[in-house]
Amino acid sequence: MDNLTLDGIKDGQVLLFDKPLHWTSFQVVNKVRWLIKQKFELKKIKVGHAGTLDPLATGLVILCTGKATKTIESLMGQTKIYTGEFTLGGTTPSYDMETEVDKTFETSHITADLIQNTLPQFRGDIMQRPPIFSALKKEGKRLYEYARKGESVDIPKRQVHIDSFDITQNNFPKLNFEVQCSKGTYIRSLAYDFGKALNSGAYLSELRRTQIGDYKVTEALSIEDFEELLKD
Repeated sequence: MDNLTLDGIKDGQVLLFDKPLHWTSFQVVNKVRWLIKQKFELKKIKVGHAGTLDPLATGLVILCTGKATKTIESLMGQTKIYTGEFTLGGTTPSYDMETEVDKTFETSHITADLIQNTLPQFRGDIMQRPPIFSALKKEGKRLYEYARKGESVDIPKRQVHIDSFDITQNNFPKLNFEVQCSKGTYIRSLAYDFGKALNSGAYLSELRRTQIGDYKVTEALSIEDFEELLKD
């Protein structure tokens, strides 16, 4: 992104960012929009993101400016790659570390062989139920609004596609993984379902998005780098 120019930004550019922990995708959009407006003395500039990333996740977020915002929909449909960590032996209401562990499970029966033999059922087309702590809407309300009020709500399963799913390191009860998957896949739900398939429990304790289509996080800038680039 070293060819950053006013004309380029206004005409439309694809910008890659490595989202920091605890930031929302919208905070990244707002910060970048503000920096661009300040630098080029603009009253208005279109900036949008091609797919959200949870605050507790880090990694690749694609932003589009100007006319490039028209490509957002196609970018969102690209295959994504994630790495991260599952913690076995417990579950949380949010399926990740946003909420506290509310149930614990036996793990003494879980062997390396059992883990490897369980992986194939989560490859290919699978049915997955999104977590209630998500921004999906039901009857005009976000699911997390129901969750935070303690209200139960029926969430139908939906089909997603997992191209690959592998355990890259076993530091029991923590498992490092890599997943390549379709749009709409919830890695938190994958963690929950994987723990259940092991006759135990699991939650997502770490997540990083490393790739969307051909775009890689290794090509992305931090917010600080982008700020420095604009100064130059």
